[in-house]
Amino acid sequence: MITQDTDFTAALQHAIDTKTKPVGSLGRMEALAARIAQIQGTLKPSAETCLLTIFAADHGMAAAGVSSYPQDVTRQMVANFLNGGAAANVFARSLGADIRIVDSGVAGEPVDHPALVSRRIGAGTANALEGPAMTGAQVDAAIAAGRALGAEKTHAVACFGEMGIGNTSASSLVAAKVLGLPVEDMTGRGTGLDDAGLARKRGLLGKAAARTEAHLDARTALMEYGGFEIAMMAGAMMGAAQAGTIVIVDGFIASVAALCASDLMPEAAAFFIYAHRSAEAGHARVLEALDAEPLLDLGMRLGEGTGALLAWPLVKAAAAMLREMASFDSAGVSGPA
Repeated sequence: MITQDTDFTAALQHAIDTKTKPVGSLGRMEALAARIAQIQGTLKPSAETCLLTIFAADHGMAAAGVSSYPQDVTRQMVANFLNGGAAANVFARSLGADIRIVDSGVAGEPVDHPALVSRRIGAGTANALEGPAMTGAQVDAAIAAGRALGAEKTHAVACFGEMGIGNTSASSLVAAKVLGLPVEDMTGRGTGLDDAGLARKRGLLGKAAARTEAHLDARTALMEYGGFEIAMMAGAMMGAAQAGTIVIVDGFIASVAALCASDLMPEAAAFFIYAHRSAEAGHARVLEALDAEPLLDLGMRLGEGTGALLAWPLVKAAAAMLREMASFDSAGVSGPA
């Protein structure tokens, strides 16, 4: 659990303020260092190791044309991840992060690869435009599988990403229902739809949203509209938080998973650090609901955990600052008058 002891909080602030710098001169890095210290319960935190887990699954609604890419791309991108060719692989290698790929429910026959972690719930969800995306048993199984993976505390930092054609549409619907907002406010271009494609997407999602009440709890929203990878990622965030691991939340889809995780397990939210502000339309509304201020704003909307990986060096540096930076007393440097 997050350390909230008043003596620890006071000692933490004193440690930050007496480093060899003007008080507050490292800006948001100081608040980030404090957050990491509270998560780990120590004045000498460490964020030196990082694991990115990418959950992949397909969505029945993809057949309706909510994405500019065909559903086959999910399976093809899983192969690309396993072969090390995706942006997430490149970023992970360049930063020294580890990566694992999880089949949460890719359409077709199970993918056979020794490096793939299989937690398949099914061969893609049902078409959420017409009825529930999954059964209650399926959503519970996805959350539980994710929770077990997230609880494996092998690294100081956990990043989570996703792959699934149609999952920005699913995320828009889930977020709209959890927040009780019109789905049009949450719907953007996803993989790059043109104006006509965006109008079609909004029309389809509006009809899907009309199937259920305006506001749903997170579990029901995931069951009605989510994907196996989104539910599994929410579970993984909960498991990681329960294990005391720092969770760096990626962009729009990961933030929707974090929104669901926070609804299902409110205490998990204290372990989440938000990586970047996505260019996807609904992300700002989700961040506002989470009272989250991301570390970066790079105009990205790829997913895969790429933004979370890019934020890790900031988390790592903030922890190192608190752990290693000299104080005025230890360095023999005169403090402010």
